[in-house]
Amino acid sequence: MKYLKKTLRWFGPSFGVSLRDIKELGVEGVVTACHQVPIGEVWSSETIRSVKKDIEDNGLEWSVVESVNIHKAIKYGLPERDIFVKNYIETLRNLAENNIKVVCYNFMQLIDWTRTHLNYVLPTGAISLLYDPVAIAAFDLYILQRDRAAEVYGDEMVHKAGKYYNALDQQGRKLLKSAILAGMPGSKVAIPLSDFKATLEEVSKIEKPVLRENLAYFLKAVIPEAEKLGIRMALHPDDPPFPVFGIPRIASTYEDLQYILDCIPSPSNGLTFCSGSLGAVASNDLLKIIRDFGPKIHFLHLRNVSREEDGRFYEAAHLDGSLPMAKIMLEVVKEQKRRKDCGLGEVAIPIRPDHGHVLLDDKKRKDEFYSGYSLIGRGIGMAELYGLEKGIREMFL
Repeated sequence: MKYLKKTLRWFGPSFGVSLRDIKELGVEGVVTACHQVPIGEVWSSETIRSVKKDIEDNGLEWSVVESVNIHKAIKYGLPERDIFVKNYIETLRNLAENNIKVVCYNFMQLIDWTRTHLNYVLPTGAISLLYDPVAIAAFDLYILQRDRAAEVYGDEMVHKAGKYYNALDQQGRKLLKSAILAGMPGSKVAIPLSDFKATLEEVSKIEKPVLRENLAYFLKAVIPEAEKLGIRMALHPDDPPFPVFGIPRIASTYEDLQYILDCIPSPSNGLTFCSGSLGAVASNDLLKIIRDFGPKIHFLHLRNVSREEDGRFYEAAHLDGSLPMAKIMLEVVKEQKRRKDCGLGEVAIPIRPDHGHVLLDDKKRKDEFYSGYSLIGRGIGMAELYGLEKGIREMFL
C-alpha cells in the first residue's frame, strides 16, 4: 500500500526556504499558490505553468494548491460576488488544464489564522506560536479600540485584559499588534490597523446563519464545476476553532463539517484535516472526525498543540502536546487501507507537517520566514510523522 505523499509548503522565490531546500528534505511534492495574483483575480494558465515549471525543474511535484483565496464579496454575500465566483471557477479550469487537482481553501471571515505571540520561547529554547484569549481582548479593547468591544468579552475578561495590557511595555504592545496584523500567508506586509478595524466592523454585522448561507452559495456554484474538472476541493477548518473578536465560526466543529459536506454531496466537496486547528479545543473528537469523514479528506495538515486551562494554546512538537498523534495517524492509515480495499479515493493522501518550531541555525534567519514556516522545524516534523506512519504500518498492517 502506498505511503502518504510527503509535501511541504512553499511561498515562492522571495520566501526564506528554497525549492532546493525542500528537495533535500526528501519530500515528493510542494504545496503552494500563485501568491502574486491579487485575491479574486483569475490565475492565468501561463502564470500557473510558470510556477509549476519552477517546481518541476527542482525535481518536485506541485501536489496541492494552498490556497485559491476567496474574495470577501463571496464570504460576506455582497452584490458583486458572482463576478468573483466566476473568476474562481476560471482559475480551477486553468489549474485542471495544468493537471493540478487538489485545492485547499478556507472560508475564514477575517484573516487566515490568529496568534497573539509569534516568538513564544519554549523550555527547550525553540520558538513557537501561541494564542492567548486575554491578549486578544487587550488588542481589541486598547489597541484597536473598537466601539462596544467590551460587550464581546464580559466584565471578567475586560478586567483581565486591562491588567494584561497595562503590564506590557511599549515593545510588548508593538509585538502584540504586529502578531495579530501579521498579514495573510504568502505576504510579509502587515494588515493596516485601519483596514483590519473596518473589516472587523463589517463582518461583525453578519450572523452565523448568513455566513453559512454564503458558504453554501459558493459551494453550490463551484463544486459541480470542480467535479467536472476532477478537482478535489479541501476546505480547511477555522483556526482557532472558536469565535475570535466575537466573529462566529462556521468550520470548527463536527456539526459544521457535516453541514458543509451535506450542502452538496460530491466527491469534489471535501476537507483538509488539520489536527492543530480542530484540536485547539478539547470538545472536537479528532478520531471520530477521521472515521466519519475519512473518504472526504483530500489533504492532511498534521501538527500538535498544547492546550492550557485558561484557554491559551501553543504549538508543540509534532508528537507531543495535547493531541494523540499516534492514534490520529492510525486512523489515517486505516482510511488508506479502506480506500485501497474498495478501490475508491487517493491512497497516497498528500500530507504536510503544519508549522514548525524555529530552532538551531534557523534562528539566524528567522526574519526570512513566514511565522510557522521555518525549514528545520518542519523538517523535523515531517521526519517524526513519517517515522510514526512507518511504525504503525509495520505494527498493524
